[in-house]
Amino acid sequence: MFSIITVEREYGSGAASISNTLAGRLGWTLWDHEITCEIARRLKCDIHSVEQREERLDTAFYSLAKIFMRGSYEDSFTGSGLELLDAEHLSRLFEKVVNDVAARGKCIIVGRGAPWFLRDRPDAFHVFIYAPYDEKIRRITAGGKSRHEAEDLVERVDRERAAFIKKYYGKVWPQRDLYHLMINSKVGDELVVETILSEMEMLRKQPATLRSA
Repeated sequence: MFSIITVEREYGSGAASISNTLAGRLGWTLWDHEITCEIARRLKCDIHSVEQREERLDTAFYSLAKIFMRGSYEDSFTGSGLELLDAEHLSRLFEKVVNDVAARGKCIIVGRGAPWFLRDRPDAFHVFIYAPYDEKIRRITAGGKSRHEAEDLVERVDRERAAFIKKYYGKVWPQRDLYHLMINSKVGDELVVETILSEMEMLRKQPATLRSA
């Protein structure tokens, strides 16, 4: 029985609204912006502390870490509350928070490496949501961004996500074998939600030996 859904996504694919709808449908807790707040709370430090420590880090690490931490609201995360000690420390913290959230069950976790961290949990269903370029631009501009801003975000955010994962986890993003389902959101949010739920139900009915194969 699945009690966790992880949602990884291309920027602009509409995963935020899809995840929110899915959480409402199931009555589960959504961890998106909330997981960043939890990480910041555990770090107990402000932006000044980050700046004091930057000289001890890879110069690209700070911006890449922000990419990895932020969720559906992407560019609204300023980094306030984020303490960067080193890559190893922060990657362990990401993993701990994701696992702590997963242990509570009945949750949907957006991004933050959750499909990788929870890859061995039989109760976790992993989804990757993507969309064609024009669809991503349409969704982003509908959310209030200019065409220029939307094009910049589509070009930059996923490239930086991939760079972070490659540099600090040695993995290719997205790692396709992690996911039970990869789906194009151009079909519409409601159909994406229905497809996720349908796939989970079909897998639930399979013998455990087939689900883990």
